[in-house]
Amino acid sequence: MNHRPRTERRHRRTRELDRLSIPELVKVVNREDARVPAAVGRRAAAIARAIRLIVSRLEGGGRLWLVGAGTSGRLAVLEAAECPPTFGTPASLVRAVIAGGRRAVIRSVEGAEDDAGAGARALKGVRAQDAVMGIAASGVTPFVRGALEAARRAGAARLFLSCSPVGAHQADVRITLDVGAEVIAGSTRLKAGTATKLVLNMITVGVMARLGRVHENLMVDVQPTNAKLRARARRIVLELTGASPSAVRCALRQTDGRVKAAVVMLRRGCTAREAERILRRCGGFLRKALEHE
Repeated sequence: MNHRPRTERRHRRTRELDRLSIPELVKVVNREDARVPAAVGRRAAAIARAIRLIVSRLEGGGRLWLVGAGTSGRLAVLEAAECPPTFGTPASLVRAVIAGGRRAVIRSVEGAEDDAGAGARALKGVRAQDAVMGIAASGVTPFVRGALEAARRAGAARLFLSCSPVGAHQADVRITLDVGAEVIAGSTRLKAGTATKLVLNMITVGVMARLGRVHENLMVDVQPTNAKLRARARRIVLELTGASPSAVRCALRQTDGRVKAAVVMLRRGCTAREAERILRRCGGFLRKALEHE
């Protein structure tokens, strides 16, 4: 029986890759990339289960840990880093753990992924109310296995995202993506990496929408920390209130740039303090705050 991870198999249609013309090579890579969304779509039910599980843990005061090595770890870092500016979350809510630590984000740390003990130690602060998602394209990364074992001992929820059925990681939710062999055998930064990013996109969007950090399809908890984001905050308030640009700027000044509070102020004709109080009573959900009596 062949126990080799699916990600290590050679693709029969790319065996002459080095002999292709550049236009032919581009076409081949694009053709393979086009298979990825369908592979992700086939696991929609498992992804939905993962979102529900994570939401239940975060609503109970838990945190989400994303754990991986190599490309999987870098994608975890990227996803965690984007949550505070996009959804206004504290940096501690979505945490990324990469084998080899911070330096592994920039360059490979050889051997780091083979240390299951390091994976367990990296989750030293995990709590029972947390959710831990292990990400391992090959399905067999010891570092990830160690992290999931630490999560099990702590009583945390466990999720596992992989592009190979190989591996014995136990989890409450498993998402196994069949993207097929890579264009370059074993190079999981390609289709596997793309598939992983698509799933992480779905998970963070779904979780944050359920936590009230998205209103309609607008980034209402955006952190306006630069000119582009300040302009986005103004556009969102303008879109949701129909107020004049000067009124929008005034409301955002009074709420220290908090979009949801500015919208409640303008829609309900209240002060910034009253708007914040209404939002707290409504659990931070803008829709509920606008409908609140």
